[in-house]
Formats: sequence, C-alpha cells, structure tokens
Amino acid sequence: MTKAEIVESIASRTGLTKKEVAEAVDNFLAVISKGLVEGKHYEIRGFGTFKVKNRKARMARNPRTGEPVPVPDRKVPVFKVSRELKELVAQS
Repeated sequence: MTKAEIVESIASRTGLTKKEVAEAVDNFLAVISKGLVEGKHYEIRGFGTFKVKNRKARMARNPRTGEPVPVPDRKVPVFKVSRELKELVAQS
C-alpha cells in the first residue's frame, strides 16, 4: 500500500479531505523521522515501536574476490511489531 492509498483510505473513513489527511500523514512521518535522527524512540501501543539500534563494526567479505572488507559501526532505524498486531495478523 502506498502513502497515497493510505491517505485515500483515511479520508474515506473520516470525512476529512485528502489534503488534510495527507498533511497529517506527512507531519506524522516527519516527527518520527526527526526523532529517530535525534536518537529518540516512539512506542505506539497496539502497533509497535520505532527506535534506533547501534550496529558494531565488523569484517565482511567481498563476494567477488573474497577479500576482507571492514564495515564501520553505524546506527540503523528498526521497527518492532507489538504483540497485539502480531496476533491480529496471525488470526487473519
């Protein structure tokens, strides 16, 4: 499902205009993105948690040459699904 489809679905359920819903969705995503950049985590009860994890530096291998390649430590955004959402999906 695309962002446009999400906007259309919410607009049809709420009676708000697509423009209003699109602005709300954009603002929601902007707040989450900015917070993750700042190292915050967001828990949406019944849905899941957005947070940033640190990955340690490691040695990897170039698949073509087999040569070792260093991979530096880095931060990556992750999403962990809530138990309620997992159960809801499993029942469908």
